[in-house]
Amino acid sequence: MREVYRILDANFNRAREALRVAEDCGRFAMNDPAVTAMAKNLRSDLAEVLKSMPADEFLVSRDTPGDIGTEISSPTEAARVDLADVVTAACKRLTEALRTIEEYSKFLAPDYVLKTERMRYNAYTLEKRILCRLMVRQRFADCKLYVLLGSRMCQGSLREIARGAIAGGADAVQLRDKPIADDELLALAAELRGLTDETGRIFIVNDRPDIAAIVGADGVHLGQHDLPIAETRRLLRPGGIVGRSTHSLDQAKAAVVEGADYISVGPIFETATKDAGPTVGLKLLREVAKHVSLPVIAIGGITAENAKSVVEAGASTLAVCAAICSAEKPQAAAEAISNAIR
Repeated sequence: MREVYRILDANFNRAREALRVAEDCGRFAMNDPAVTAMAKNLRSDLAEVLKSMPADEFLVSRDTPGDIGTEISSPTEAARVDLADVVTAACKRLTEALRTIEEYSKFLAPDYVLKTERMRYNAYTLEKRILCRLMVRQRFADCKLYVLLGSRMCQGSLREIARGAIAGGADAVQLRDKPIADDELLALAAELRGLTDETGRIFIVNDRPDIAAIVGADGVHLGQHDLPIAETRRLLRPGGIVGRSTHSLDQAKAAVVEGADYISVGPIFETATKDAGPTVGLKLLREVAKHVSLPVIAIGGITAENAKSVVEAGASTLAVCAAICSAEKPQAAAEAISNAIR
């Protein structure tokens, strides 16, 4: 059994070390309580499984000087380019180690096999959650339908409207709810963060980097008179994105210089949103798309009927509010616009 003990000892150590890498990324780099808690809980579960094993025998069987693996390395082991690269490597080590523990537990601690299997599935979820958040800029570049939600604008439950919009093809959700109290806004943001995590969608908070930071949102959208982009970034986790509303070509160019990850242009058509300002039309959208290399989000009065013309004018993404929020069937409304875009 000594050989089996050595295998399990190495893999419990491997899994613990990988979880610590993931937890530290969530805790210190991302400032993300959900990711941190997931990693911490997995470490606790791993410790519980280890208690069912002859841990003393593992220690006695350990032979680090005689381990031939310590002398073998691959050229890529020392190559890490960013946080996502580090976490990817750690999570792969984690799931591989858990698979080995699961297999050898079948005759050493069979009562814990199913628990180890569930841990491995949870590790896949942990990897997805961390990497989706770290790679949000790349994911946002592929975003086509961006839905804006607010209690004043939507009829019924924001969560259910958001769920319907996502089921209908929304790639990103923005919480835009100015007139409510901060504690209500925070509760809504936490709820939508949970939903977008569950469905793998991007979550943006309008105007409020503090709320975005607390719930671990993917980014913040700023108006012309909101905080500077550089100051906003200081409150966000690594990889968080910042967008800026623009209503002229000069404002769009200024947002690029300021460091925005994307810009919105609008209102393209007439809209019921009170603070939207005068319509700018498709002409400005064409000009901005021609001169700006960032993702250009068209906003204002967009529906399934005019979506195609907006895409043809150069918008990379369409931001929609009333056409989905006020629809009797938000999922069907989102599907209609998504189909028109794609």
